[in-house]
Amino acid sequence: MAFAEVSDIEARWRSLSDDEKSRASVLIEDASAMLSALVNVDANDQQQAELLNTVCCNMVIRAMAQSNMDTFGVSQSAITAGPYTQSFSYSNPSGDMYLTKLEKKLLKVSIGYIGSIRPMMAGDHDD
Repeated sequence: MAFAEVSDIEARWRSLSDDEKSRASVLIEDASAMLSALVNVDANDQQQAELLNTVCCNMVIRAMAQSNMDTFGVSQSAITAGPYTQSFSYSNPSGDMYLTKLEKKLLKVSIGYIGSIRPMMAGDHDD
């Protein structure tokens, strides 16, 4: 079940070429599969459906935003010409699909808890 359509991506971002529409369609399916694995989807919850649509679109846009340049794996870039320098730091150089902290909170996605347990040593217990 796809949580968004290509038209949702265009409404939130920009018009897409035919090739970009094809890629967006595949990425929507990928993002929807990821979200389905993380979220207990309630078909009757309209607010959750709207959030899933928004988050799905955000994931796809983040993945596609970097695809305009051939920068796979590059996190920083600098160009120098004479005395002028221009540098970039890419926020998502690999075009990965991920959830932000806010999106996890909105969808009630919990990745787990990290804690510790004090080990019991010999003589620590009461008989």
